[in-house]
Amino acid sequence: MSYDPPPPYRPYPPPDSSPSYETYPWAPRQEPEPAGRRPQHHAALGHHSDLRVLRSAYRWQRRVATLTALGYFVLFLILSAFAPSFMTSTVTDGLPTGLLLALVQVPVTWLAIALYEQTARRRVDPLADRIRKQAELDARREETR
Repeated sequence: MSYDPPPPYRPYPPPDSSPSYETYPWAPRQEPEPAGRRPQHHAALGHHSDLRVLRSAYRWQRRVATLTALGYFVLFLILSAFAPSFMTSTVTDGLPTGLLLALVQVPVTWLAIALYEQTARRRVDPLADRIRKQAELDARREETR
């Protein structure tokens, strides 16, 4: 009885093979792009510089609103923890400073919401509208091809 060793296992394509080495021969083949297709004259939407600008504007918008609301609340907590004599002092007859600062938290939250909406209208929405219009134009161009 003779024993023939199995062929060597090759997880990678052999060095003399072409780039079309098929790892899975049963997988459907992708047809090559037709040669007569016109090249694109503009950058794809995913690589557009407006998207980077939009992301940075949205990031700035979130930071302003978050720091406004949380900054005041953290200031209130720090004053409560490290300045109890200031927080218990009275502003008017029977109204302690701590209670007044706690009540001011509601208008500060409204201010943060107003800042968020204002920066959205002024900086983020115009950029998003411009990108949306560009995407619609790109879609129309693709339909005509």
